Amino acid sequence: MLQEKRGSRTLDMKSVEVVAPNFKKRLSGVTSTIVQLVPLQARRLGIATLGPGLPDNLPKMRWRQLPALLRRPAGRPFRIWHARRNVEMIAGLVLKQVFRAPLRLVFTSAAQRDHKPFTKRLIARMDAVIATSVRSGSYLAVPYEVIMHGVDLERFHPPASSEDAWAASGLPGRYGIGCFGRVRHQKGTDLFVDAMIALLPDHPDWTAVITGRVTSEHAAFARELERRIDAAGLSERILFLGEVPDIKVWYRRISLYVAPSRNEGFGLTPLEAMASQSAVVASDAGAYAEMIAPGRTGDVVPAGDGQALTAAIRPYLDDPAQTENHGKAALIDVRARFDLAREAKAIGAVYERVWSGS
Repeated sequence: MLQEKRGSRTLDMKSVEVVAPNFKKRLSGVTSTIVQLVPLQARRLGIATLGPGLPDNLPKMRWRQLPALLRRPAGRPFRIWHARRNVEMIAGLVLKQVFRAPLRLVFTSAAQRDHKPFTKRLIARMDAVIATSVRSGSYLAVPYEVIMHGVDLERFHPPASSEDAWAASGLPGRYGIGCFGRVRHQKGTDLFVDAMIALLPDHPDWTAVITGRVTSEHAAFARELERRIDAAGLSERILFLGEVPDIKVWYRRISLYVAPSRNEGFGLTPLEAMASQSAVVASDAGAYAEMIAPGRTGDVVPAGDGQALTAAIRPYLDDPAQTENHGKAALIDVRARFDLAREAKAIGAVYERVWSGS
């Protein structure tokens, strides 16, 4: 799929069957999905990404290669343009309808809300639509197929060495409880902190860790949380670690993961925790409620309900053996239902139906 051109490696556009645009430079859940899926898809398809903010290991077409999209690929009647944002749908429609590029348009929708009229009009012009959950599909006014996101079971796996044990963290206690992601109100970081302030004094074997970026607009929010922790005398047992070099090892070190988002598109972190053999307590934001089996792999509470979150976490801190058992069950469940390879295969089947015209 690569050819040498002017001393650099350039995609041979004749072999590109699918284009996965990514028109947002900053890391997001959509970007993370593309980064994880494309390498798997590339094993079976001629697929290329287009846009900024993607790692160098992905197959990429360059902006100067856009005119190549006006010609058919080798072996296919048209290419598939797989959009995941409005701007990417717009770009695909311009290429298809204005420049007459031989393209068909696929859109993946993760939104958990009614779409605005403009977005509805864009979606109605897609050739196929994928919803990432039953809940997101319920907001669509067009035919769709539900394909839930998966997790890379090679990258996210159970503890495998002493480095994966809580003791290797160098932090207090025997067990860890984690909340990972950007630190902000929407992610419910304050709900997690308040739950820990209420629970940790009665559970001396547990320590809480929070990882993720604090942007300038949310710096005051983070400082207020640190003030509450200090006032409670828990600054050594509720820790902000910032952006860590390798989040995967922290998933393996903790026994319980908490996803307290107030709203979410899909939300991959519970799956990453489950693949690492952690039990999960989550809000019902995003697709969390479709991932977790309450009483077996974790628990689900109403989004934004701090009291319910605290009550759901308490039994796990009371009974570490139950927490371990639910973590083991979570691993079995995620392997059965949320393997990333399963997602890639299901998306490939959608592409084939579009190519066949069915």
